[in-house]
Amino acid sequence: MSTLLTPRTDVRRADQRFKTRIAWLDSKHSFSFGRHYDPANTHHGLLLVNNDDIVRPGTGFETHPHQDMEIVTWVLRGSLVHQDSTGHSGVIYPGLAQRMSAGTGILHSEKNDAYRLEPDRPHDEVHFVQMWVVPDESGITPGYEQLEIDDELLSGRLVPVASGMDRHAGAAAIRIRNRYAALHAARLQPGQSVQLPDAPYLHLFVPRGAVTLEGTGPLGAGDAVRFTATGGQRVTATEPAEILAWEMHATLSDQAG
Repeated sequence: MSTLLTPRTDVRRADQRFKTRIAWLDSKHSFSFGRHYDPANTHHGLLLVNNDDIVRPGTGFETHPHQDMEIVTWVLRGSLVHQDSTGHSGVIYPGLAQRMSAGTGILHSEKNDAYRLEPDRPHDEVHFVQMWVVPDESGITPGYEQLEIDDELLSGRLVPVASGMDRHAGAAAIRIRNRYAALHAARLQPGQSVQLPDAPYLHLFVPRGAVTLEGTGPLGAGDAVRFTATGGQRVTATEPAEILAWEMHATLSDQAG
């Protein structure tokens, strides 16, 4: 949808992120979030939130509201218990794609209390990335979807995790209510590589491991790259790694219009 964009590759290092550290939470924010606000860093394309969270066992986010947002949660380690006001509940774990549509309004909680469900197992911190994109329209009915895609990730390919784009119909694990956005993920072993999508806006995040980005160089855990009017670069793992890539064919101003 966007035109006359200037090609740009903007590398954001892990230590440049906003940080929230309290007794039970270690959270790092790629964009303005909560008390952390920078008017020059509020979003990229349609992505408003990319939070990299570690939550201690037996703790977590108590029940709180959301509205008019598509929220995708991706767990890297441990397990996260979800409950919401529409009656959905479950445990999110690595390889499970999960989306919550806040729509007209939803209450939910997210806790690292899987020990309550499996008391005989030792439980560690849960590490997850939560990402928010705006929906196509406000006031939709709240919803929830999840699907196991661990087998697909074993291929070492870039796998569609969540998408509202027509071309991913039948291929993406879960649907989001934005026809201009898609999230892809890959688990890579050293030497494996994938090619990024080509889109007006692209956000690459490395939640764990280390990779090399064609034309840019090494990226480590917590590093991100914001692409504008460019794409198609190859990402190659230099150690076991996981990457998350948002492909976006619009930005907030496009949708506002």
